[in-house]
Amino acid sequence: MKKFLILLVLFSFNAFAKPVNVNKASAQEIADSLNGIGIKKAEAIVEYRKKNKFKSADELSNVKGIGEKTIAKNKKDIKL
Repeated sequence: MKKFLILLVLFSFNAFAKPVNVNKASAQEIADSLNGIGIKKAEAIVEYRKKNKFKSADELSNVKGIGEKTIAKNKKDIKL
């Protein structure tokens, strides 16, 4: 039972994440809200947006380490 609860917590963490505005959120907020985006990739998103405001979620693929699959699984949680 204890293992089940631990697994439930680990796998449900991002299931309860709220949508995030990638043009305004902090790196920590982005990392906490998007599945497959850790703090390093979130920091890269913040650096990229300093020069290029995101006009679509698909533009996240311009950030090194973020591919189409990551964008697709987070599309509902990416706000602009």
